[in-house]
Amino acid sequence: MSAVAILHPLVRRLTAPNASAYTFTGTQTYLVGRGEVAVIDPGPADGPHVAAILAAAAGERIVAIVCTHTHRDHSPAAALLKAATGAAIVGCAALVPAAGADGGVDAAYDLEYAPDRVLADGDEVAGEGWTLRALATPGHTSNHLCYALPEADALFSGDHVMGWSTSIVSPPDGDMGAYMASLERLVGRDELVYWPGHGEPVDRPQRLVRGMLGHRKQREGQILRRLGDTPATIAELVATMYAGLDEKLRGAAARSVLAHLVDLERRGMVIGGETWARTV
Repeated sequence: MSAVAILHPLVRRLTAPNASAYTFTGTQTYLVGRGEVAVIDPGPADGPHVAAILAAAAGERIVAIVCTHTHRDHSPAAALLKAATGAAIVGCAALVPAAGADGGVDAAYDLEYAPDRVLADGDEVAGEGWTLRALATPGHTSNHLCYALPEADALFSGDHVMGWSTSIVSPPDGDMGAYMASLERLVGRDELVYWPGHGEPVDRPQRLVRGMLGHRKQREGQILRRLGDTPATIAELVATMYAGLDEKLRGAAARSVLAHLVDLERRGMVIGGETWARTV
C-alpha cells in the first residue's frame, strides 16, 4: 500500500502502483484539506490504491473527486471512489477521442469517465479551509485542467507540467499549438510550487515552464532545419532528433514530432503526409 507523504498542512500525496516508461514512478494522487477532503486524480482502477486513498482519509469525509484529464492512469478510480464514498466527480469534461488519438501510447483514454459537474476555466470547488480553482490548460489533452490552491500558493499541474519529463502531445486530441499557449499562460502566474501528476514537486515552476517552452521551440527549429535540407518522414525526423533514445519511447517521440508538424502545417510552414517538406 502506498505511503502517504505530507507536502503541506493541506496536502497529502499517494503514488499509484502503475510505474512505467510513461508514468515514471506512478500517478500521483493528492488529498486536499482536513476533515472535508478533495481527492485529485485518483488514478487507475486499482483496488489496493483506492483502499490506500480511503485509509489515508479515514475519519474524514471525501467531498469531491477531482480529475485533471481522462487518461487511463488518472481518472478510472474516480468511479470506484465515488461508489465507496458517494462523493461527486468534478473537474474536466468527458472526452471521446478521435480514432487513433492515443497514438499507441499506453496511457489511453478513460471512456467510462462520467463527471457529475464539469468545471470551466475559473470555476471552483471548495471545502473547509481550501479552494481549488480550475485553470484550462489544453494541449496534452483537449480537456486538461490544472487546479490552483490559493491557500498554499500552489498549482496541481496534472500532466501539463510534470516533475520528471516533458509531456506527450499526441494528435489528433493532443494539440501542440494549444499546449504552447497553455504553457505561456502559466509563465504569467505566481504560484510558488507545482504538484504534478508524475514526479516530485516543482519548485521555481516559472523557470521550468520557460525551459519547457524553449525546449519545444528548439524541437520546432530542428524540424524546420531538417526539412530545409530535404523532405523527410516522421521516422527519419525522430532518428535525427532523438539519437540514443530508449526504443520504448520512440513511439511517444514520433507522436510529439507529428504534433509539431501538424502545428507547423496549420501555420503554413510545412506540408506533409507520409513525407513532410518545408513550404517557406
